[in-house]
Amino acid sequence: MKKISLVLVLLLFAFGTYGFAAGALDGKTFTIESWVKGKTATEPKDELSFTDGKLHSVGCDQFGFTASAYTTMDAKGATKFQSTATSEKEGKIEWTGMVKGDAVEGKYVWSKTGQAPIEYAFKGSLKK
Repeated sequence: MKKISLVLVLLLFAFGTYGFAAGALDGKTFTIESWVKGKTATEPKDELSFTDGKLHSVGCDQFGFTASAYTTMDAKGATKFQSTATSEKEGKIEWTGMVKGDAVEGKYVWSKTGQAPIEYAFKGSLKK
């Protein structure tokens, strides 16, 4: 039993030190362009911000999505992030991306009951 407890403590320490963590991107806002993966037409420009451990997409407000908790992980000079936003009427959006310097890129998948998930790609730069 003591060995199991020790292993769990070590795993929690390692995960907390090298795994996903919240808030690392707080204070950053990016202007992004997105498009349905595999197509060239872009959606209207959006603003993606990180505040108080939450990711917020201004463009998703109109669909009832609110800011959602995000986690990050160091990736050799870049920061990977993930977040899942929900809307009572419009389903969920799962964000995954990477910030390197002043640039951000990634994808989000919008899933809604009764329709196939739609995968979008996005890229953008730090708002100054």
